[in-house]
Amino acid sequence: MLTDYHVHLRPDERPSEPERYFTTDNASRYREAAGERGITELGVAEHIHRFEQALEIWQHPFWRFSATDDVDAYCAFVREETDLRLGIEADFIPGREDHLARFIDARDWDYVVGSVHFLADRGVDAEYSETGDNWDVWKGAGSADEVWKRYFETLAEAARCGLYDILAHPDLVKVWGHARPVPERDPRFHYEPAIEAIADTGIVVEVSTAGLRKPVGEVYPAKAFLEMVADAGNPVALSSDAHRPEHLGYGYAEALDLLREVGITELTTFDRRERRSVPIEDADRAAAHVHGDAAPPTIDPSTGRPG
Repeated sequence: MLTDYHVHLRPDERPSEPERYFTTDNASRYREAAGERGITELGVAEHIHRFEQALEIWQHPFWRFSATDDVDAYCAFVREETDLRLGIEADFIPGREDHLARFIDARDWDYVVGSVHFLADRGVDAEYSETGDNWDVWKGAGSADEVWKRYFETLAEAARCGLYDILAHPDLVKVWGHARPVPERDPRFHYEPAIEAIADTGIVVEVSTAGLRKPVGEVYPAKAFLEMVADAGNPVALSSDAHRPEHLGYGYAEALDLLREVGITELTTFDRRERRSVPIEDADRAAAHVHGDAAPPTIDPSTGRPG
């Protein structure tokens, strides 16, 4: 079995109004693309910052700009008009855990994806913003080792907060590749706090092919990180972080090779936040579905994020 749970029904760039993308026709396009790539378990996890209720959690300028939609209308659409699993990608904001818990607990999710996109008010993967503000964490940052240390310590906090089912793109800090400073220390040194938290909590770790479409050009997480996850015995979820149907399953052949190399043979599925492990489809047969993907997109200039 192949899964894709970290999926968005619309692109990041504006305009991407819910009435255009939260439709049965659009959901069917995603389902059809998933079927063509051998993906049977498909779920959506829209960004929390797109919903007006998120402003009860955080008032960052990017969230105030983005929070225009109704999360309950999104939930109703997925539950009542599609056969997709219902998820949310919810940024971890230190100090706002109680507010985030109220948001999550008020709704009937199949799974909650936790991500770290911000260190304080600076974006890990945002170069500039629609409002003209520069939120790039690298602007005026210290050494690469300092940024990586802060990132993986924050990822550890996210794992330990108990709000998430899946920990998304767990080494997102590498997204820019050599276009940003890289740490002098072995990355394993920086991974340690996050791996310890991951092992202690048993959280599901996402293996995301989105990095293959980004400047770094590799799967999240790096092989060394995934080896540590495998050694800890944590379950994994396979996702593409798709924002368009053609992104679904992108790079899965490479991800399957990586999973096999580190000895991971099962994926995790979810239903009403209950999880179970399922065998990965035979890699050779799965790869036949996922080779020949569309060309990766470029950086989206309207968001400052790789698309």
